[in-house]
Amino acid sequence: MNREWEILQIPGPTPIPPSVDRAMSQPMIGHRGQKCKALMEDLAPRLKPIFGTTGDVLVLSSSGTSALEAAVVNTTSAGDEVIVVVAGAFGERFAKICDTYELNVHRIDVEWGNAVQVAAIEEQLQAHPNVKAVFVTHCETSTGVMHPVEEIAERVHEVSEALVIVDGVSSMGGAALDMDGSGIDLLISGSQKAMMLPAGLAFAAVSDQAWRVIHENPRPRFYLDLRTYKKSLDSGQTPFTPALSLLFGLQEVLSLIEEEGLEKVHERHQIMKEMTRAAFRALNVPLLVSEEDASSTVTSVRPQTFKAEQFRKIANEEFGLMTAGGQGHLKGEIFRVGHMGYSRPTNVLQYISIIEVVLKRLGHDFEQGAGTAAAQEAYLQATRELD
Repeated sequence: MNREWEILQIPGPTPIPPSVDRAMSQPMIGHRGQKCKALMEDLAPRLKPIFGTTGDVLVLSSSGTSALEAAVVNTTSAGDEVIVVVAGAFGERFAKICDTYELNVHRIDVEWGNAVQVAAIEEQLQAHPNVKAVFVTHCETSTGVMHPVEEIAERVHEVSEALVIVDGVSSMGGAALDMDGSGIDLLISGSQKAMMLPAGLAFAAVSDQAWRVIHENPRPRFYLDLRTYKKSLDSGQTPFTPALSLLFGLQEVLSLIEEEGLEKVHERHQIMKEMTRAAFRALNVPLLVSEEDASSTVTSVRPQTFKAEQFRKIANEEFGLMTAGGQGHLKGEIFRVGHMGYSRPTNVLQYISIIEVVLKRLGHDFEQGAGTAAAQEAYLQATRELD
């Protein structure tokens, strides 16, 4: 299959808008010159609405995982007690980072495919009153679950002094979060998901309470020291050499989001979610996650009458449709469809039509056209409600 024909519907990296590609091809500039300073000063205020904050959003030239690690090393010291919600591969990653930095980790293990209950976090806080931070993933990419992080943050602050630290890598740019209003203290993300860029940028939005903890924290850190990023940003700079081409692209991404309107962006992701889920229900293919817990950026499917990997192989070889497989103990059991960033309802209708053909190839029993019709009806219903 020619790579130019591939239809990339995985939960990251995601397709890049052509205008963003062009923006990233601009001639290089000096990273300590006035042009770079002007670029940073343009980007800084435009990132804030995406994260639901009036505070600064720091930009690191590194992966999303680096922001997870930055969240840990900047807010905790060895021996500190923390709570980590583990409901998938990326909650597990948060826990591993905390273990690496010698924290006393109280895990809340949740069955993969389910969202954490706020009461479970409150119970852990009552049992461990010295907890310094609660780490939770907003969209657990490995399962397609979206945890109620705003509700969690509000409750944590009602009953404790702990920070609430959220992994928003696969949700920021595709789902709304009121960071300031809900009391999230550190919200991190990456560039290669709903932010419509290649991998290589990480983002960290920090509350006033988190800044106080960060400044008082004695733990040594260097490249991931958020204090240096804040100091540099205040002067329109970055502490280390930035990924300039990605910053050019980010400037165009922000223009695209502003042109569409951030609320409309979030609505579009919700519509794509509803279309995708309606289609699989009509095709008699089970979904992993309940409607209440489902993410607006990725849908996980757990087939019973055919093999997930066989489906992925045929879809890719015959049509160039790329979906993602399962992770951890769900490997081979599920496949995941990304619908985020540079993706529209048009794309959903395309991949659902392809999926129907592949299901026929696999001998799955359904009424041909049912998935496409269900996706169309979900679109019509959603847009009628928005009118």
